Amino acid sequence: MARITGVIFLLLGLALAAGGTWLLTLGGSAYYLVAGIALAVTGVLLLRRAASALWVYSALLLGSAAWALWEVGLDWWPLAARLDVLFVLGLWLVLPWMRRSLSRDITRPRPLERGLRPRTMATADGRALASGRTALGLVLVASLVLAVASWFRAPHEIGGELQATTGAAVQPPSPALPAGEWHAYGRTGEGQRYSPLSQITPANVDQLKLAWEFNTGDLRGRPGDPEETTFEVTPLKIGNRLFLCTPHQSVIALDATSGKQLWRFDPQIAGDLALQHLTCRGLSYRAASAAVDPDTTTGTDTPPDPAAAAAPQATTTGTSSTAPTAARPGAGTAASAAPMNSPTGDGAKAEGSSAPATRPLPVAARQGPTAPTCPAKLFMPTADGRVIALNPENGAVCADFGRGSGQIDLWRHMPNVRPGAYYSTSPVVVTDRLLIVGGTVLDNASVKEQSGVIRAFDIQTGDLVWNWDSGNPEDTAPLAADRTYTPNSPNSWSISSVDEALGMVYIPMGNQPPDQWGGKRSEAVERYSSSVVALDLATGRVRWHYQTVHHDLWDYDVPAQPTLIDLDIGGQRVPALVQPTKQGELFVLDRRTGQSLLPVTERPAPQGAAEGDHTAPTQPKSALSFEPPPLTERSMWGATMFDQLACRIAFHRLRYEGRFTPPSEQGSIIYPGNFGVFNWGGIAVDPQHGWAFTTPTYLAFVSKLVRRHDDSTLMVQEGGPPKGSLPALNENFGAPFAAKMKPFMSPVGLPCQAPPWGYVAGVDLRSGQVAWKHRNGTVRDLSPLPLPFRMGVPGIGGPMMTAGGVAFYSGALDNYVRAYDMRSGRQLWEDRLPAGGQATPMSYTGDDGRQYVLVAAGGHGSTGTKPGDAVRAYALPAAR
Repeated sequence: MARITGVIFLLLGLALAAGGTWLLTLGGSAYYLVAGIALAVTGVLLLRRAASALWVYSALLLGSAAWALWEVGLDWWPLAARLDVLFVLGLWLVLPWMRRSLSRDITRPRPLERGLRPRTMATADGRALASGRTALGLVLVASLVLAVASWFRAPHEIGGELQATTGAAVQPPSPALPAGEWHAYGRTGEGQRYSPLSQITPANVDQLKLAWEFNTGDLRGRPGDPEETTFEVTPLKIGNRLFLCTPHQSVIALDATSGKQLWRFDPQIAGDLALQHLTCRGLSYRAASAAVDPDTTTGTDTPPDPAAAAAPQATTTGTSSTAPTAARPGAGTAASAAPMNSPTGDGAKAEGSSAPATRPLPVAARQGPTAPTCPAKLFMPTADGRVIALNPENGAVCADFGRGSGQIDLWRHMPNVRPGAYYSTSPVVVTDRLLIVGGTVLDNASVKEQSGVIRAFDIQTGDLVWNWDSGNPEDTAPLAADRTYTPNSPNSWSISSVDEALGMVYIPMGNQPPDQWGGKRSEAVERYSSSVVALDLATGRVRWHYQTVHHDLWDYDVPAQPTLIDLDIGGQRVPALVQPTKQGELFVLDRRTGQSLLPVTERPAPQGAAEGDHTAPTQPKSALSFEPPPLTERSMWGATMFDQLACRIAFHRLRYEGRFTPPSEQGSIIYPGNFGVFNWGGIAVDPQHGWAFTTPTYLAFVSKLVRRHDDSTLMVQEGGPPKGSLPALNENFGAPFAAKMKPFMSPVGLPCQAPPWGYVAGVDLRSGQVAWKHRNGTVRDLSPLPLPFRMGVPGIGGPMMTAGGVAFYSGALDNYVRAYDMRSGRQLWEDRLPAGGQATPMSYTGDDGRQYVLVAAGGHGSTGTKPGDAVRAYALPAAR
């Protein structure tokens, strides 16, 4: 046994020493070389069955523990990665069979030594073996004590409480929307994700029970489904009904109290689509009470806000630009709007673009029952490039919309037609008179993508009222019939917000493909990429914009819905906008002017872009930031010291100079990665107290540029060409470089950076202070064994807050929905979901008077969570 163990130790030591030598030549730690030599020496001594092997190994384990403490302190997971293998090997050495294997050799001389070896020598060797085992045992006990001490510490967390405001409420709930209803993705167009219901409290939330579960029957895995087929819906609750959409874009109405299906509409989306994503984050609703005569004014006649001129100025530097308010049209008529209802696109070719006519789209009015008029409307965007209007009462297609077709064709006037490559994955914005639509485009497929135009349609007729094209921002009048929009202009794929009183819609903007190389971007593209843009509801013209990243080379598009909230700052009540970003900033702006309300500084950024490109000299940083500490070699992690060593080697081989390290042919570490500290789920805010519930995620990515030699060869597709009509992402046809993008992972598939990777955090928006921050989620559904270790795992999806002081979140990559005390962040309740819950919960009141919390659990394709089709509603037990 000693010899077999010696061989294993020797091989492990040699491997560790070889890797340690490589690391040392790269400028890394010498520890792995020293540890490898000591492990190999231990193996040689075990082969000789020498008791001194235990002493050498004791010194190795003791020195390793001291080194680990010096590197990371009492931090359990980083310590475990450094010491777990050595601790297990040490335990093996003190087990009885190893003692017997070594002691037999001591008491039984080798053949050449028989008759020559004094008994006193064997006795001395026996004492050496016993003392070696004792020494190793003491070191193992000390290591165990170290592990136990670190297990109960949480050095990355912030303990504290949010303090309630005194005096009047910051922002009373809107009387126009009943407290028990949820009429938009964020409950209202302000995107707060806050329910004024208070039946569920920290005192009783642990009594929540499953009230009902509905299965949509819409599962991923159909022919033509992309990898990122996801169930991300936040349902609407209107009257006694819930309205939701599925990944394949069926629309379903349920009884809100029982979960019973009332009707279903299938838009029968076209096949053979070039889809990167297949999802539906939600529907949009326009109430009958807001109905207007379709022959009256199109747009809004809200006057400019007089308070805007007196708005507070920025406290420090910020990157915002305020355009003069355009003269608002007077009594325009619907005749001034351009019809946008053709079931086929027929825009003519624009200069520099390729715009073949679209193939005929399915026509909603031919796919099911129709209603001649719809006093109220539901709006559903589809993956084949339509927006369909439905009657909430029965799911009938609204024939009074789209000139009889019941739909808008989003391919009309669109360049570079490729069905599936462009559509709205997010709910459209609804105002009293307008339907405002953006859309997603393919990530890095080519430099000939569709336009990122934002379009406003008459909510009654579907006719085009205005269009704002970030590549041609000054011309917002409806496009002439023979024109197309600017190809490849920055788009908005996420959820927008609206303030009808101020007459503005707030658009979170993306970037122009290719994301990682920007050598040929126009002045307009540079101005509006990765910005939040405020457009005038009446004209579509820019009122102001605020750029969150300059010359974005990291896919740091603005991913989340801008959240609108009124805040008391500096003794003044200010209409604010809070914009979460992928890089971890929370920019708090005056939504009238775009000026920053919390300090923003411009910090120097790393330089040295790829050939033909450049980098911005500085990048903005908000005073309210979830920016992670810079990565170092010590930050590298793994399940064992061996894959941690591999991550250390990779860290030194890749380019990394902190945040905003430019992509490179060498390969650059992008941290935070383009998964984002915040993504489309955004944040939730409590308008009564000025609090925010946030869910920051930290994952590093690697961005490597691959030089292209032509515009057709596949350079970065792993596993061969995409199947069917699915797109070849990251090839960047037409650009100098393709891009390889992947998480920074160890050889065993774990993040190379140490956990935690996901948190929940509470913020006081008035002061800009983070009051508490706690790890969130377990690795139960991420590891081969279902271990419930609360490491803090990544998440995608949004949180929801309630007036009862409880927040809910289901987006962590373990299959749970959880409830938290909003003051302290303490987890109060959780329930196991049948699939991944990467969606945003919502809350409403049922006909039985109970408050319900509802979440969709259908999984997320690209993160690998379990797929499903469940919609679950929870409530407190019914009163007897």
